[in-house]
Amino acid sequence: MAERTSAGLLTMMLEPTPAVAMTLPAEVREKLAELELELSEGDITQKGYEKKRGKLLAPYIPQIQGVDPSLQIDNRIQTSSQALPQGSKHNKARAANTRDERFRSDLHTEAVQAALAKYKERKMPMPSKRRSVLVQSSVEACTPPGVPVNSRVSSKIQQLLNTLKRPKRPPLREFFVDDFEELLDVQQPDPNQPKAEGQQMGPLEGEPLGVVTNWPPSLPAALQRWGTTQPKSPCLTALDNAGKPVYTLTYGKLWTRSQKLAYTLLNKLSTRNEPLLMPGDRVALVFPNNDPVMFMVAFYGCLLAELVPVPIEVPLTRKDAGSQQIGFLLGSCGVTLALTTDACQKGLPKAQTGEVATFKGWPRLLWFVTDGKHVVKPPKDWHPPVREASNDIAYIEYKTSKEGSTMGITVSHSAMLAHCHALTQACGYTEAETITNVLDFKREAGLWHGVLTSVMNRMHVISIPYSLMKVNPLSWIQKVHTFKARVAVVKSRDMHWSLLAQRDQRDISLSSLRMLIVADGANPWSISSCDAFLNVFQARGLRPEVICPCASSSEAMTVAIRRPPEMGVPPPGKAVLSMGGLSHSVIRVDTEEKLSVLTVQDVGQVMPGAVVCVVRVEGTPYLCQTDEVGEICVSSGSIGVAYYGLPGMTKNVFETIPVTSSGVPISDRPFTRTSLLGFVGPDSLVFVVGKMDGLMVVSGRRHNADDVVATALAVEPMKFVYRGRIAVFSVSVLHDERIVVVAEQRPDASEEDSFQWMSRVLQAIDSIHQVGVYCLALVPANTLPKAPLGGIHISETKQRFLEGALHPCNVLMCPHTCVTNLPKPRQKQPEVGPASMIVGNLVAGKRIAQACGRDVAQLEDNEQFLYIQDVLQWRAQATPDHSLFLVLNAKGTVASTASCLQLHKRAERVAAALMGRLNTGDHVALVYPPGIDLIATFYGCLYAGCVPVTVRPPHPQNLATTLPTVKMIVEVSKSVCILTTQAIMKLLRSKEAAAAVDVKSWPMVVDTDDLPRKKSPQMYKPPTPEMLAYLDFSVSTTGILAGVKMSHAATSALCRSIKLQCELYPSRQIAICLDPYCGLGFALWCLCSVYSGHQSILVPPLELESNASLWLAAVSQYKVRVTFCSYSVMEMCTKGLGAQTEALRLRNVNLSCVRTCMVVAEERPRITLTQSFSKIFKDLGLSPRAVSTTFGCRVNVAICLQPNRLGKLAEQGTAGPDPTTVYVDMRALRHDRVRLVERGSPHSLPLMESGKILPGVKVIIANTETKGPLGDSHLGEVWVSSPHNATGYYTVYGEEALHADHFNTKLSFGDTQTVWARTGYLGFLRRTELTDASGERHDALYVVGSLDETLELRGMRYHPIDIETSVIRSHKSIAECAVFTWTNLLVVVVELEGSEQEALDLVALVTNVVLEEHYLIVGVVVVVDPGVIPINSRGEKQRMHLRDGFLADQLDPIYVAYNM
Repeated sequence: MAERTSAGLLTMMLEPTPAVAMTLPAEVREKLAELELELSEGDITQKGYEKKRGKLLAPYIPQIQGVDPSLQIDNRIQTSSQALPQGSKHNKARAANTRDERFRSDLHTEAVQAALAKYKERKMPMPSKRRSVLVQSSVEACTPPGVPVNSRVSSKIQQLLNTLKRPKRPPLREFFVDDFEELLDVQQPDPNQPKAEGQQMGPLEGEPLGVVTNWPPSLPAALQRWGTTQPKSPCLTALDNAGKPVYTLTYGKLWTRSQKLAYTLLNKLSTRNEPLLMPGDRVALVFPNNDPVMFMVAFYGCLLAELVPVPIEVPLTRKDAGSQQIGFLLGSCGVTLALTTDACQKGLPKAQTGEVATFKGWPRLLWFVTDGKHVVKPPKDWHPPVREASNDIAYIEYKTSKEGSTMGITVSHSAMLAHCHALTQACGYTEAETITNVLDFKREAGLWHGVLTSVMNRMHVISIPYSLMKVNPLSWIQKVHTFKARVAVVKSRDMHWSLLAQRDQRDISLSSLRMLIVADGANPWSISSCDAFLNVFQARGLRPEVICPCASSSEAMTVAIRRPPEMGVPPPGKAVLSMGGLSHSVIRVDTEEKLSVLTVQDVGQVMPGAVVCVVRVEGTPYLCQTDEVGEICVSSGSIGVAYYGLPGMTKNVFETIPVTSSGVPISDRPFTRTSLLGFVGPDSLVFVVGKMDGLMVVSGRRHNADDVVATALAVEPMKFVYRGRIAVFSVSVLHDERIVVVAEQRPDASEEDSFQWMSRVLQAIDSIHQVGVYCLALVPANTLPKAPLGGIHISETKQRFLEGALHPCNVLMCPHTCVTNLPKPRQKQPEVGPASMIVGNLVAGKRIAQACGRDVAQLEDNEQFLYIQDVLQWRAQATPDHSLFLVLNAKGTVASTASCLQLHKRAERVAAALMGRLNTGDHVALVYPPGIDLIATFYGCLYAGCVPVTVRPPHPQNLATTLPTVKMIVEVSKSVCILTTQAIMKLLRSKEAAAAVDVKSWPMVVDTDDLPRKKSPQMYKPPTPEMLAYLDFSVSTTGILAGVKMSHAATSALCRSIKLQCELYPSRQIAICLDPYCGLGFALWCLCSVYSGHQSILVPPLELESNASLWLAAVSQYKVRVTFCSYSVMEMCTKGLGAQTEALRLRNVNLSCVRTCMVVAEERPRITLTQSFSKIFKDLGLSPRAVSTTFGCRVNVAICLQPNRLGKLAEQGTAGPDPTTVYVDMRALRHDRVRLVERGSPHSLPLMESGKILPGVKVIIANTETKGPLGDSHLGEVWVSSPHNATGYYTVYGEEALHADHFNTKLSFGDTQTVWARTGYLGFLRRTELTDASGERHDALYVVGSLDETLELRGMRYHPIDIETSVIRSHKSIAECAVFTWTNLLVVVVELEGSEQEALDLVALVTNVVLEEHYLIVGVVVVVDPGVIPINSRGEKQRMHLRDGFLADQLDPIYVAYNM
């Protein structure tokens, strides 16, 4: 520590304090300033800098040591290198003293460094990027040293958790109700926050406007006077890009050229013999920034013709930032004519016809070139009407609001004249003075001083174009020197730029300047530019007192300006204010807390003839107290009149009536709001601390965008981003403003450097402003939208951020730090007992939620077979040639068929082969592709008394992931034999298979391709129907492999129930496009045709990958009335055929035959998918009522099926009602409640009924905790009782102890006798207004989601699909999304279907939408390629596999963002 202190003292000694600096001779000060600049430009190393500096200061060191030490310590805080971690060599290269003077006073930089020093460098997890996305980073940059690569993700998540464990801001107390029980925190005012204590301020009056005897009655009159009496007098000198004067416009020329233009506009432009323009019409002025002469002529030409000029920027491309808004302005002003120069007109984008293209959002314009050859000399007797200044509109100035919309501010002739008068008096302008103008002459101060007031006083303006400043930032100073200008009008940027370039200029003098007007003197960073500029140029004749900051706004024009020294005004003022106080709109001069302060300079006195007051920003315009910050309002004859065509906004801004605290108006004159935030200080000086446009109100505290920019820029080292290209704005997320900082990154910055700089910026802003940054994004160089004259177009940047079109190359989101108004985590209430629940429901008149299908006993069913294999034998005798199955291949042709007899014979052969080798009751794995083989071997096993287990064959191209699943099912099912084809048998024993599994441990493998034609000795007859018929294995979406046992009784009951529900008879054909390995897919494929005798057209879903139209073409070709598919098949059709319906129609695909198309699923119905499928194929005749859903699960594969019966059957009364849709409140669902809402209401979620309950099935809704029955429309677990329930798990691999009570559980209250099976799904029953076939009211079952899948976050229950739906909606390039939790962090994985540069756009959008719609903070956002999220054969996302892949670092993500 001792060393560090001494190092610090040494720096302090070398670092002259402001008190000492003044004692150094001027030439030493100048050389020091030059050195600083060399270092900041990188022209000299740190070492060289220190050496030279030491030499310069050596003679003065003793003096410095004699200075009061407290001064030194106050003014210097230890250099930044100590605040940095020791390892970073980049940062050491620049210490505290490398400063760019534009954006900050020394005080601010030190404050930032001290703030950062307070933070222990805390390790934040760095985002990881894929190599291709990196500009030039190395893989090592992503991997913390010493961490094995596979655990990289886990270690980063650990890092993230450690960071998040830091103590948060104090929790907030009070809540507000968000139209629902869900409570969001609302910031309660801190009792200790500073409050205004001063007197109520009174209005502040400027000095009266002096009376000038021969003052012209209007501006055109002034032009006429000078044009005729002083025609040779210079008016305006224009420069080229080399800084050479190209043309000087005299007052005589301006007068004659303006007259010519006025005459031409009024008399020579006509349409259908009507003059095109009438006095008072608006005309657009489109002039480039380097042609002030043509602009001035056009402006005065319009005034003389009594037309209203509307100056706008030259549109460079059809997509300029904000150009569309300018178009709206022109349209609303009724502009039909645009004036421009010949050169400019040639450069505008053209349409095919050669005319100027119409820009997006612009009205149709006639373009008129004002160059000499296009205008006519007026006849001798024509004179323009030069009248006295009236209240008619003189010109319209455009202004862009914070939101990016453009308004036109109308200025009357009298206000224009009065403003010139006031400026002349305030600035002490005299006739024929020379003035240099660096500002845009089309608007604001550039127009007021350089075009209007100059003509009033016959001044000579030297106009410096922006393009020249870019090439030569010193040009304006050189011109002041050359022309001996008395006044210069600049912005702090121009002073800053000239500092960087001044060292090669020896012989310039600024002694002629009596006034240096700083037009943006109200900016918080202008003070440091002024100080630094003075520091360097005082040696060149610049007097300190000539620097005159001013404050202005488009609406009120000039509000205040510091007077030139000859007017005997009080000395300029500076205020060092507490940022904390300002954030509460209170002025506190800061004494002890040196870190978070804002230093501001005054902007002089109120304008002559004006009255100023300061009012509260929101609500009623009450006058502020003297120590309170508010919006400055002005009442005067020299301000804008209105927003053109916007009476409502005009009233709010131009007609404000300030009132005292007792509500009494302070004046009968209306005031205009200036959008400047400030206060009146001592000596009646006006201070401005910010603008309404940059105001960000976060949790009730106010922050100014410019202040935040200044803090970001004070973070060393600055070499990773560009200084002038930082945008700060706020976005509204979850009922509060959130701060976003966007900067342009230099191309040579490495990932590590940028990330480190970003972390430091976050810490600095947090420390100095006591506010968290929600998102910090770095974008590649030159990609932010620019404003017309440099600078960043903020509203356009914000728009791009919100649309996901910024394309950042680095993003850091900090929702955990910023979002403090989340609802309180839900506390689980002690459960109400089941008995009270029932009583409560009875009292409330609610029925207990239960429903059942038709009663099977009452339904006649001829074939009461107990065993499915008996049915096949009976059919083989009764209808041997009746075709049961057709299997189609990818071309749509029949690959194989089977009649009743053929199937029976093939099954016999299999049974014969098995009976010699296996025992009764042995388990046999059937590994076949979808086809007749699978069905025949299934019945062969039943004939032989074996228990079949159907298994999906491994995928030859993907053995590594598919073969272990096959192996697992074979082992877990204890299969003693595998039946398969020759090809698959080879595959199981191949070299590639050996890499994935132990091939030696397969049980006996029998290939059934060429079995001998042997008949089995005798069929096996099971002793009771309760015996096991087959095992049904499947992997759940949570990654658990579960096999259920199906008895013979359950198997026939299942077939019978489906037969009755779908009315299946031998004369029927149905088409099935499902996988035949488990669940209802297996039953429909292998069992139902044999039981009911209908013909099944089997379409293997895999074939759709090569021919997407296969299934629908088959349905059309065979005129199928009932068809089954899965969601993945439906998705393949909507995505693959969406654009081809016309082509399908030409191939005669017609779906009008389809009566019902059922989606087989074990999840909540995917309503958007079914709707878009219906919509797309409506063109092919698909009835909108045809598509419906089914529901089954492990304990019962078919609970609901919804056959829509149209036509005759409906008349016979067997039809069930159409499936209904209800809208529920998503926030209530999180609390396990059902709250029905109207369609389209906020947070509404559509739920479609899952289908009609099958015959013989009973359903009840039970409380998951108490196991008591629930009432109608209550959310609980769906329990089912039915003869075709499975009898139990065979084993559940992965969770051996998985609950036997899944299959036989009883209610704890009420009907405690019935045995139910628990489905593991949450849902509710609701009695509808519809009646079913028996005339009873129809009970609809709504499935909400699987209990295993739900995420428990903040004490609430979330269904992943709801979060995923929100995320997919948030950006057009998100193809798919999956969410899961890891150590209580929500991880969102999105598939990016677009260019990789869009990857980082998604981070903020995903975080926003999940916060806004689900009140959850996303911990990690992972952006991956399409197809990475694993999906099973039913089209369900395998979120647990994804999670395992993510944690094992196997996803190869494009980008991983760790939200702080």
